[in-house]
Amino acid sequence: MEIKGLLTIDDLKTKVNSEEIDTVISAFADHYGRLMGKRFDADFFLESVIVEGAHACDYLLTADMEMEPVPGYDFANWELGYGDFHLVPDVTTLRVADWLEKTAIILCDVHNEKSHTITPEAPRSILKNQIKKSQQIGYESFAASELEYYLFENDYRSVHENNFQNLTPVGWYLEDYHILQGSRIEKYTSAARRHLRNSGVPVENSKGEWGLGQHELNVRYSNALDMADRHIIYKQCLKELADQQGLSITFMAKFRTDQAGSSCHLHVSLWKDGKNVFIGNDSYGPVTASKVFGWFLGGWIRYVKDVMPFYAPTVNSYKRYVDASWAPTRLAWSRDNRTVGFRVVGEADSLRIECRIPGADCNPYLAFAASIASGLKGIREKIEPPECFEGNAYVAKELKHVPKTLREATDHFARSDFAKEAFGKKVIRHYSHFFESEIAAYDSSVTDWERRRYFERI
Repeated sequence: MEIKGLLTIDDLKTKVNSEEIDTVISAFADHYGRLMGKRFDADFFLESVIVEGAHACDYLLTADMEMEPVPGYDFANWELGYGDFHLVPDVTTLRVADWLEKTAIILCDVHNEKSHTITPEAPRSILKNQIKKSQQIGYESFAASELEYYLFENDYRSVHENNFQNLTPVGWYLEDYHILQGSRIEKYTSAARRHLRNSGVPVENSKGEWGLGQHELNVRYSNALDMADRHIIYKQCLKELADQQGLSITFMAKFRTDQAGSSCHLHVSLWKDGKNVFIGNDSYGPVTASKVFGWFLGGWIRYVKDVMPFYAPTVNSYKRYVDASWAPTRLAWSRDNRTVGFRVVGEADSLRIECRIPGADCNPYLAFAASIASGLKGIREKIEPPECFEGNAYVAKELKHVPKTLREATDHFARSDFAKEAFGKKVIRHYSHFFESEIAAYDSSVTDWERRRYFERI
């Protein structure tokens, strides 16, 4: 299938010569999954950056949400002088940024400035390493991520100036699958579908979701690395499009206590020689599949707690895990059951495992890497999945609960032998410090909840 919007270097040269493109964004994803990088004059990009790469300050892989350099990292710190790392453009990601005027965008791998080797702590590097391990045993991982978000009539600046209070959702009643309510914001959503399609991100559909002003837009599956790249482009496009239209959008896992959380369901299957290797004749409850399917599922479930911060990376992530809220709270699997953490869906070539645990705030490179690493461990150790669960998992108290806080999840992650084996001790130390810094920032902050609760009555 030809994907509209993807460019070769020759395509870019043609568009630059015809003045269709005059700017190229070269960017990489940081810990949070935000795009960081530079905008280049297109002629300079073709003359220099595509050949020699670019540079950026290495503090970007130690910065917090506010862009403050956080002390305590081995990777980069004041003692080392915060030097540069090397951004190496991946030409397979070059595409038109259709939502921006005369602009193309390319994603970069982060390399060490001195050794010119890939930086293991960068999120895209972590996923590429797991894909390499999968390929070494003959498997190609295919994946999709289903992102949900809330959309508001307020623009970002006014939201900020009003301290994120009194927002007006674009919908005023629950609109799950509701065409009429969805039509009211079709100016935005249709533009999002069009811009994504024209930017090398093929779209399947969009729909209203369960919350007030909550929506979902789904793009087509691909190999795991390409899918993570699509996910990053998707979020950038939708945020900037909202900004252009005087709206605002949030991918917080839990925007409001009384509204549904926003998820990022992950769909994964393994392929070999053009065939889905999950297809087979073994019985797993109501599912007929291969032993590879069973072992992958078994490993994926067993190691959720070991890699939970890669699925749920913020303090807010854990507010989403509420019983009877459409978010999973128990570690179980089932056939087409939305109360469990793992839902098996599809038939024949479409047979796949859906993990419902990540929220919309996840970094896709880290979430897919955790999924693949866990599944591969299951295959290597032939880990059988638990029995297929039937019924309402929310009331099944015998099932293990997902970690309830980022602190609990980070403690598991930092101590996990599996995580250290899968990603390397250096990566685990780096990200443990990142998640611990996020916890510390929250613990030291005074919240609106505290003011409402204690201001007068304490």
